[in-house]
Amino acid sequence: MGFFSILLGALVASVVASGCSGAFFYPKTGLEPVSLPPDVRKTDLWLDRPGEPRLHGWQLEPADRPIRGTVVFFHGNADNLAGHRGPMVWLAREGYRVVAFDYRGYGRSGGSPTIEGVHRDGDDGLAWALDAWGGGPLWVLGQSLGAAVAIHAVAVSPAKDRIGLLVADSGFAGYRRIVRDKVAATVVLWPFQAPLAWGVDDRFSPERWISRVRPVPVLILHGTRDRVVPVSHARRLYELALEPKGLWLVAGAGHLGALADPDLRSRLLGWLDENLGP
Repeated sequence: MGFFSILLGALVASVVASGCSGAFFYPKTGLEPVSLPPDVRKTDLWLDRPGEPRLHGWQLEPADRPIRGTVVFFHGNADNLAGHRGPMVWLAREGYRVVAFDYRGYGRSGGSPTIEGVHRDGDDGLAWALDAWGGGPLWVLGQSLGAAVAIHAVAVSPAKDRIGLLVADSGFAGYRRIVRDKVAATVVLWPFQAPLAWGVDDRFSPERWISRVRPVPVLILHGTRDRVVPVSHARRLYELALEPKGLWLVAGAGHLGALADPDLRSRLLGWLDENLGP
């Protein structure tokens, strides 16, 4: 195998064993001012929890039209709220109130990200939104890492009967599974895929929790040419989810490209109008 290959494998193993933060989390601290359309109103949110880092979030909502419902949004593993504002702004302009929190270590939120900590943040963020906006249609949207966070949060929520829909966009099926995929794709590291994957905390993997989401309907979105999270992960999640469920694939779309597709956006809004109502 060669000394270089062994050394590289040992280095990657040490990263994984130390918590795998470098593999899953790429936070951007601080939050630069952002420019929003005039028809979108932003409110800063703060979530204080005993013994846990303080979380900062946003509430975006239409400034000039009635609110159709509430969306709890969980963003991906890089940047912060500002870098993931595209879907939030789109939904606000379509009439939805959007509630989103940065995970610990992201944006203006305190602490440092870990797999367990980020999922705890997601659980608490969803609980806050359900408590604050218990009336009217409420649904959950998670993208990439946020899809994993959203699946667990809905699965363990004691108020899941008040959630109208869970949308998982470009999500991976498991933490260990995605590590194996990435390691196996690198020729030098291929022999290390099993030991490296076993060093990853897999307790919160979506494939372990998605069957517990029921009775909330699950809609899985994915691009067929996603090179970050292969579409096979979406198909596995769909197989493990219980009815009611759906799998919408966008041909040729890359990572996070499914929800950016205008046709899929229209289809989703139509589904929400038909099934959740105003």
